[in-house]
Amino acid sequence: MPAPLNTAARLKTPAPLNPLTALAAAVATAAITTAVSSWAVSLTVALGCAALAVRAGVAGRLAPAAAVILAPFWLSLLVMHGLFFPEGRTVLAEWGAVRVTAEGLGFALDMGARTAAYVMVCLLFSFTVRVPDLVAVMSARRVPPQFGYVLASTLTLAPAITGRLVRIRQAQESRGLVLGGGPLPRLAAARLQMLPLVLALIQDAGERAQALESRGFNGTRARTSYRDVPDTAAQRGFRVLALLLAAAAVALRISGQWPGIPWPWGVQP
Repeated sequence: MPAPLNTAARLKTPAPLNPLTALAAAVATAAITTAVSSWAVSLTVALGCAALAVRAGVAGRLAPAAAVILAPFWLSLLVMHGLFFPEGRTVLAEWGAVRVTAEGLGFALDMGARTAAYVMVCLLFSFTVRVPDLVAVMSARRVPPQFGYVLASTLTLAPAITGRLVRIRQAQESRGLVLGGGPLPRLAAARLQMLPLVLALIQDAGERAQALESRGFNGTRARTSYRDVPDTAAQRGFRVLALLLAAAAVALRISGQWPGIPWPWGVQP
C-alpha cells in the first residue's frame, strides 16, 4: 500500500472569502452596471447573481425577497413608461391616451433590468455574508463602531423581523386566532399582528441600547476581537482591482467617453 501523504503534501483548502472581498465585488458590480447602462449587461448580472444564490444555497430566501421588491417596481415602470412615454415615436398599440411605444418599452426594460441587477447584488451579499466576520473585520481596521453596528443591524433587520413575526403568529394561532381565508381576513389578521410586532421591536431596541452601553460601546479605546477573519494577498489584490475598475467605469461614463450601446429594437429613449 502506498504511504499516506504527510501534512505538507496534502492539498490546502482554499481560504474562505473575506467579507470585504464580497463587499468590494458587490459595490464594483453595481457601479459598473450603472456605468455600462445596458439592459443586456444588467440582465446578465441578475442571472449571474441567481446562479450564485443557487450555488450558495440561499435561492429559497433570495427569490421571494427579490420578488416582493421588484414586482411592484416593474409594474409601475410598465404603467409609467410602457403605456405613457411622451418621448415615444414608434407606436405599437394605442387606446385613446394610452400608447404602447417601442421607446417606452425599451426604457422600462432597461430600468427594470438595471434595478433587478442592483437588488440581486445587494440581496446576494446580505444573504451570504457572515455578519460577525464583517463586524470583526471593520473593527480590526479601526472603522467607527457606530458604522459597523448600523451596517450589521441593517443586514440582520429583515431576518429578525421575520422571525419575530413568525413567533407572534404562532402565539396567536395557539390562542385560537384564525389567520386563513381570503385577502380580507388575512388583512385583518395582519393588523392584529402589527401592534405586538412594533412593541416587541421597540423593546428589543431598548434592550440592545442597554447592552451596548454596559459593554462600553461609546468608548474611545482601541478594540480587539476574538474572531480572526482570514485574508490573503490575492483577495486584497482583487479588491483593489475591482474598485479601480469601478472608478474607471464611472469616470468614463461621467466624461461621456463610454461607447454607446444600442437599445433593444434599435430605438433610443
